[in-house]
Amino acid sequence: MKKKNGILYELNKNKVKFLMIMPAVLYFFIMCYVPMTGIVLAFKNYTYTGGIFKSPWVGFNNFKFFFNSGKAFLVTKNTILYNIAFLIINNFLQITVAIILSELAGKCFKKISQSLMFLPYFISWVVVGAFIYNLFNYEFGAVNTLLNSMGMEPIDVYSNPSAWKYILVAVSAWKWVGYGSVLYLAAILGIDSEIYEAADIDGANIFKKIWHITLPSLKATVIILLLLSLGNIMKGDFQMFYQVVGNNGLVLDATDVIDTYVVRSLMDLQEFGMTAAAGLYQSVLSLFIILGANKLIKIIDNDYALF
Repeated sequence: MKKKNGILYELNKNKVKFLMIMPAVLYFFIMCYVPMTGIVLAFKNYTYTGGIFKSPWVGFNNFKFFFNSGKAFLVTKNTILYNIAFLIINNFLQITVAIILSELAGKCFKKISQSLMFLPYFISWVVVGAFIYNLFNYEFGAVNTLLNSMGMEPIDVYSNPSAWKYILVAVSAWKWVGYGSVLYLAAILGIDSEIYEAADIDGANIFKKIWHITLPSLKATVIILLLLSLGNIMKGDFQMFYQVVGNNGLVLDATDVIDTYVVRSLMDLQEFGMTAAAGLYQSVLSLFIILGANKLIKIIDNDYALF
């Protein structure tokens, strides 16, 4: 008897399953794949009359304009360094918090702690930006008010570029540590409890159990999450940088990333082609970074590679 196969047969056989995933497929198709037609803007001199497809081709001129602007190296460096800092510090804090929560005995206190740490994830960057402004404003900010009351000189954070490197890292950690710790906590709770019981019988203290059981068991989760994060290492968190810092020219050298530079160029210069070129530059570099990282992981231990 001839075996039935083919797309139509599979669709008919698993039509309920395909219908369940259809909303997600449509979402990614409309929001991710359809906009890819705009990639051609990177190679065109966009005009309002010609639109995307009828504007004249200019080859790699938009890329030349981006790299000759004097900002390409700066925004690329800032984007990569900030993301590396976020990646290392946030993951370290997330793992630490997850381990602490897993060791807490009181269920009520544990639930309250998780809820409080998870709360910043739901707070809009607009609200966070307003909070930071009222905290560090030179005239009426809470920090300078406290310094004045102590007889100390106020600090002007909004004209001090170096201060924002630490502020942005701290804000990012405050925003994402709670959310990320839940992922690691789920992985910790999935570890077989009998392993910990055997360690208790052998007389291992809490630190030895964390070092020899918990952390090695989290290895796969950490590697997978790091690899997925590397795909966004060339993308700055636009909402965070724009809402928290704003369009402050005094600190742009320390806070300007590719995303904020692209939006600012689009608003000020109306350079659609150059912004598209910068976006494509981001995507291509991110692709090579994640492919390289995955290849390295595959060489070290093939079991932990994404593909």
